[in-house]
Amino acid sequence: MATIKETMEESIKAKKEFLNQSSKIKEVISRLIECFEKGNKLLICGNGGSAADAQHIAAELVGRFKKTRKGLPAISLSTDTSILTAWSNDYEFETVFERQVEALGKKGDALLAISTSGNSKNILKAVEKAKEQGMTTISLTGKDGGKLKQLTDLNINSSADSTARIQECHLLAYHIICEEIENHYLQ
Repeated sequence: MATIKETMEESIKAKKEFLNQSSKIKEVISRLIECFEKGNKLLICGNGGSAADAQHIAAELVGRFKKTRKGLPAISLSTDTSILTAWSNDYEFETVFERQVEALGKKGDALLAISTSGNSKNILKAVEKAKEQGMTTISLTGKDGGKLKQLTDLNINSSADSTARIQECHLLAYHIICEEIENHYLQ
C-alpha cells in the first residue's frame, strides 16, 4: 500500500508543477478555436500511449466532451491501420505522419503533436511538414521537451521524469482544452 500512496503523491506533485503551464493551455485553446472558426481542422499524432491520446482528443472534439454541440473537425493520424502499415512497409515509419500531414493538412489547419520525450522522429517530421504547409503547430511534451518543444509554435510541457506522470498531465491538459473549446461553442 505504501507504493500506491507514493505513486499517487508523485502524480499530485507532477500536476502541481504542471500548473505553470496554465497560460500556455489557455493560448492553445484560443488558437484552436480560431482554427475551427475559420473552417479549418486539427490533425493529431502520437506513438503508443500518445497515439491513444490522439484518438481520445479527436473523439472528444468530433463527438462531445460533456455537452451536445456541433462536431468539430479533428483527425487522429494514428487510427488508419492501412495507411500506417502500408506506408511503413513500403517506405519507412519515420515518415508515416509526415505523409498524412502532407495529404490531409492545409494552410490554416493545426497539428497537435504528442511525444513524452519530444524526440520521436516521426513526430518531428510531421511538425516540419505542417510548418512547411502553413499550419499552426502545437505540442504536448515531457521532461525537457526535447527537440519538439523548440520546433512547435506552442508547447505544453510536463517536467515530470516518468512517462506515466507526463501522460497524466497531458490528459489533464487536453481535457481542459476540450472542455473550454466546447464551452465556447455553447455560449
